Amino acid sequence: MRVSLSCIALLAALSPVAALADDPHDPAMRSAAARTHDREQIRRLNVEELARVRARDAQFAEGWAASRATNQTAGTDAGRTGDYEVAMSDYRRDRARYDQQMVEWRRAVAACAAGDYFACRH
Repeated sequence: MRVSLSCIALLAALSPVAALADDPHDPAMRSAAARTHDREQIRRLNVEELARVRARDAQFAEGWAASRATNQTAGTDAGRTGDYEVAMSDYRRDRARYDQQMVEWRRAVAACAAGDYFACRH
């Protein structure tokens, strides 16, 4: 397995940055004021994120409530089942009509093929 020189150089360049990200001996964090400022900044960011998440969740809850309300006014599951039954009844009626038309068409084709040219017009 051969590793390219550019990959090694890239890893070497990125490694120190990743290693210093959480360095407890960071010279910038030696003073109590710097640590306090850092702690306050982290807390502020966490509070802002919590507010954003709560607002997002409230918006989701409004959408869910609206969806539930729409389902209640448009019909419950029983109502949707009724719609399904009506659609299936319509389908069965239409399918029976189609099947009857096909029987009549086939009969006309057979009659036409047998020489009844009046049947050929259907």
